[in-house]
Amino acid sequence: MSASTPRPHDNSRDADLRRRARSVIPGGLWGHLNAAGLPDGYPQYFERGEGCRIVDVDGREFVDFMCSWGPIVLGHHHPAVEAAARRQAALGDTLNGPAPVLVDLAELMVAMIPHAAWCMFEKNGGDATTAAVTIARAGTGRRKLLVARGSYHGAVPWCSPSLAGVTAEDRAHILHYDYNDVASLEAAVDQAGGDLAAIIVTAFRHDMGRALDLPDPAFARRMRELCDEADAALILDDVRAGFRLALGGSWETIGVRPDLSAFSKAIANGYPLGAITGGERWREAATKIFTTGSFWCEAVPMAAAHATLTELARIDGPALMGRMGRRLRDGLDRLAGRHGVAISQSGPPQMPLVLFADDAGFARGSAFCSAALRAGAYFHPRHNMFLSCAHTEADIDRALEAAGEGFAAVARLG
Repeated sequence: MSASTPRPHDNSRDADLRRRARSVIPGGLWGHLNAAGLPDGYPQYFERGEGCRIVDVDGREFVDFMCSWGPIVLGHHHPAVEAAARRQAALGDTLNGPAPVLVDLAELMVAMIPHAAWCMFEKNGGDATTAAVTIARAGTGRRKLLVARGSYHGAVPWCSPSLAGVTAEDRAHILHYDYNDVASLEAAVDQAGGDLAAIIVTAFRHDMGRALDLPDPAFARRMRELCDEADAALILDDVRAGFRLALGGSWETIGVRPDLSAFSKAIANGYPLGAITGGERWREAATKIFTTGSFWCEAVPMAAAHATLTELARIDGPALMGRMGRRLRDGLDRLAGRHGVAISQSGPPQMPLVLFADDAGFARGSAFCSAALRAGAYFHPRHNMFLSCAHTEADIDRALEAAGEGFAAVARLG
């Protein structure tokens, strides 16, 4: 795609779909998928995806660095995953109970994840984090939950970033600490006293719109010690990062193992699935809570997950994505320097964030992304991005060509 590719306009198919949606969907679309919050020219509706490329409803193709906000880890329409899903679909999907693949997948995850003695499945990340918190409370008989300020754990009342429709009672037993700040963590534990059920923590600090912070190993070790001393659960919210940084859980990279982990996003390469893994200490509590859903035993997503995790292990997906992420990061640094534009890059290379200096309102980031989009690369100005195993060196280099157009646009802003 060249820099002359047309942008959506008022009579585009995308614009027509947006107009129709506004009549029948509150706000046109809900949550983070609403493209109204993205820079000028970003499409809302997409036609198809293949590998690391996506095509919108107006036929524009982009190198994709959002990967459906994380679920696409092997690449869109991966042949091994799609074949496994088709085989299971031919047998059945939503039945009166689970298919044998449920046991196959649980066995695979317990073998793959060092802290896991058992596994349970849900449909999304919010299900998984909420069930993990419920298990911790059931297993301790306590109420208090420690949450890092600014962290995102799902779109349900106890953790939603919006307070609309949320009551004070929904948050009554939530206490806060600052990510990577041992003193604030210890103070929150003291505040919880003998009522501490769990500490929940993301794999790294990935609050939107600010530089990403990798976990300080000393902070993670102290969190582990505090949970052990209180016989409370250390819950790793690995929904966003799981299976991209390490197949055994993201904190394997720093040598700290949680009691419970919540997974979703990349687990099934785009098929809807969430999971909790836990240690033996928490098995009985997991049997006592009531957590269920009409579609939680769907067999097709589980077959897709089994194929996804098997392929990630075969090709060492985290290492592959890391190499491509570093190629992207190095290239962006070179281009920024060439155009005299100051940027900061943070986060793991598999999940990068690019921010511009003196850009509190994201005007520079928006100019960069809009120009890069017109040139064929789908970046994001505020949210961490995602690499997939489908990104090749040629794809990264093609995206860097588009990024050059983005940096030129920023340079013109002065």
